[in-house]
Amino acid sequence: MNLSTISKLSEDEARATLERIRWPNGPVCLHCGAVENHKRLEGKTYRAGLYECGECRGQFTATLGTIMEDTHLPIRTWLMAFCLICSAKKGVSALQLQRQLEIGSYRSAWHMAHRIRHAMSKEPLAGLLKGTVTADETMVGGKPRKLAGVRPNGTSGNKRGRGSKKLAVAALIERDGRAIVQPVERVDAKTLGKFVRDHVDKGAILYTDEWGGYTTVGKEYAAHHVVNHGKREYARGPVSTNDAEAYFALLKRGITGSFHSISKQHLGRYCDEFSFRWNTRKITDGERTIEAIKSSEGRRLMYRDPITRN
Repeated sequence: MNLSTISKLSEDEARATLERIRWPNGPVCLHCGAVENHKRLEGKTYRAGLYECGECRGQFTATLGTIMEDTHLPIRTWLMAFCLICSAKKGVSALQLQRQLEIGSYRSAWHMAHRIRHAMSKEPLAGLLKGTVTADETMVGGKPRKLAGVRPNGTSGNKRGRGSKKLAVAALIERDGRAIVQPVERVDAKTLGKFVRDHVDKGAILYTDEWGGYTTVGKEYAAHHVVNHGKREYARGPVSTNDAEAYFALLKRGITGSFHSISKQHLGRYCDEFSFRWNTRKITDGERTIEAIKSSEGRRLMYRDPITRN
């Protein structure tokens, strides 16, 4: 499955493609779970793709119970949006989706993109990270503004990195495996320690930089190896934080080049998007698109959800 193939589909063909992805063995009633005795309702009085269950008489479509439920956009447009977002290594902005897919409003394109990210947040039941795990954190949000004058200690006040007003993102990267990345309020030992304990198996080997936030939690694991960036040490044999740095490079380039600005409220959704692409990096874009569509099942995101501030 690729964008060229999807763009040539009619709406009926696109709906049939979605049904094959969601129901590889035939339609399943979304009300009672019955796998047989379904009837497709046809005619001018019924909407396209509507089924009726012979067991419970419930009616359903392939979009029911997914992020596409109650959508007013064509299924073909949804499939193309999935394909664009899954194949764009640094992400696709809502404005670009609106232009390329000829969506009527920016609001619709923005909501569509967030719904797809919501589907990508579905973590497979793969358990805790194991083996060698890199833990690191970064700050996102652009360069700090230059402040006039000089502070009493002789600095300019143009603070960067930890301690700045930018947003913090913590990452756990399994060597040749999965990534778990999320925004954090602080980069102190309590916050980072809980993040590591929640997601990393105790038998794992932990790689970090010299930041003190990992000192205590590192003692709880099979081994904890540190590279000292302050002394310009970036790798010592296999020990490095390069896996996390590679992830952060993609995330930051996506923010700078595609999205330009991300609010604190939605940062977690963008981390989910980049993590999904990272975790499926060993399969093709088409296979990744199918996995994202499958992940949309059982998830809803109403428009009021992303616009409501906590």
